[in-house]
Amino acid sequence: MTMTTVPPHKLRYSATAMSLHWLIALMIVVGFYIGWIMTDIPGFTPTKLKYFSWHKWIGVTIFVLAAIRLAWRLTHRAPALPSGIAPVQKLAAEAAHMILYLLMFAIPASGYLYSSAAGIQVVYLGIVPLPTLIGPDTALKVVLKTVHIWLNYTLLTLVILHVLAALKHQFVDRDGLLARMIPFLK
Repeated sequence: MTMTTVPPHKLRYSATAMSLHWLIALMIVVGFYIGWIMTDIPGFTPTKLKYFSWHKWIGVTIFVLAAIRLAWRLTHRAPALPSGIAPVQKLAAEAAHMILYLLMFAIPASGYLYSSAAGIQVVYLGIVPLPTLIGPDTALKVVLKTVHIWLNYTLLTLVILHVLAALKHQFVDRDGLLARMIPFLK
């Protein structure tokens, strides 16, 4: 019986998938950071308003890139997980990835709707006015703000778990799983 080896390019995500992953990850970190500091600035200063704009632009960009990433993922099969990974871990990984995708859409959408309910139109990059989907609504504004905040904390928790799981695979299991998404790892 002969053993077949899997070609290296089948063990890794494509360059497009890796690029989208890391670009969105970076934007999520920056968006979260800006969101964190902008809410601590008292009043309505020019700096606070600038941070709010940047935060919204990042959110819109993440939403668009997530749509591209999802389309790519639906048309390009992910590399198989190593055979030694327990079925419960595979299930947890799939569930975590599905929730991460959901959050990449739900968080920008909730922020966008929150802005609309607050009566503030989102103007992408200060140039392109985006449609207002709902009118000003004080009660809905409070609900959407709360939803947006809790979705972000959910994302933060899931990202921390995602990173810890990746590090566990790299340094404890030593199964090469992390190399699937980092171009320079072997």
